Amino acid sequence: MRRKVIISTISAVAVAAIVGALVVTQRFPSKVASAAPPAVPTVPVVAGTVNSSDVPIYLQGVGTVIAYNTVIVRSQIQGQITKINFTEGQTVKTGDLLAVIDPRPYQAQLDQANANRARDEAQLTNAQANLKRYTTLGNQGWATPQLVETQTAQVAQLNAAIKADEAAIEWAQTQLSYTQLTSPIDGVTGIRQVDIGNIIHPTDPNGLVVVTQVEPISVIFTLPETNLPQVQQHLADGTLKVVAYSQDNTMKLDEGNIDFMSWSMRGCFSTRGMTG
Repeated sequence: MRRKVIISTISAVAVAAIVGALVVTQRFPSKVASAAPPAVPTVPVVAGTVNSSDVPIYLQGVGTVIAYNTVIVRSQIQGQITKINFTEGQTVKTGDLLAVIDPRPYQAQLDQANANRARDEAQLTNAQANLKRYTTLGNQGWATPQLVETQTAQVAQLNAAIKADEAAIEWAQTQLSYTQLTSPIDGVTGIRQVDIGNIIHPTDPNGLVVVTQVEPISVIFTLPETNLPQVQQHLADGTLKVVAYSQDNTMKLDEGNIDFMSWSMRGCFSTRGMTG
């Protein structure tokens, strides 16, 4: 009788535990579900053919952008500015007119040189005619040899005077051309240093304006000494490309080729890459 009681008690406890588990499952279904382990995600496997090829090697260095050419536009003559033909920051081409100096004094010099040549040419024509007459008279015995020689010298003198007049005309034309200030290179203009109405001189330190060439442009950067043999080897085989990025290394600015290299005593070497 005692054994049956114990078995019955154990059975009753087991039944109660099972019922309790069912009740817990029914009352808190989310907690039981969350205890289950998450499913392992599948990883796709991609198969491909292994190839052998060259990959680019990048050497990084901090660079400084320097204008390839910078020109101060100065006047070669003295005169009053009568016209400004550019705005600050404007892109200009070689030969574009930037300013005009009053051309009237230099035009007057050119006109005077032309007039002197015309006068000497008229005198030369008369001297040549006299020489022809004196030569004929000299052959007939009516003119002395001294008169013929004097007239011959006068013709030569007038020929030399005409050559001097032509040189003066060329000089006056050159001076007149200096009244137009043009850009010597392609670039961007800076701040204007002279306003309309002012007198400009060849000795003005700031000139008229500064024109800076920005395309192409130079980038000077430094690399460690250990990279020098590698760079020299590849540079001997061909050109080396230079890629310029912004300061935060997020934006590509331009690219070009290495122009030349220079050695430094600080254990590094500097290179200049030209970008277009």
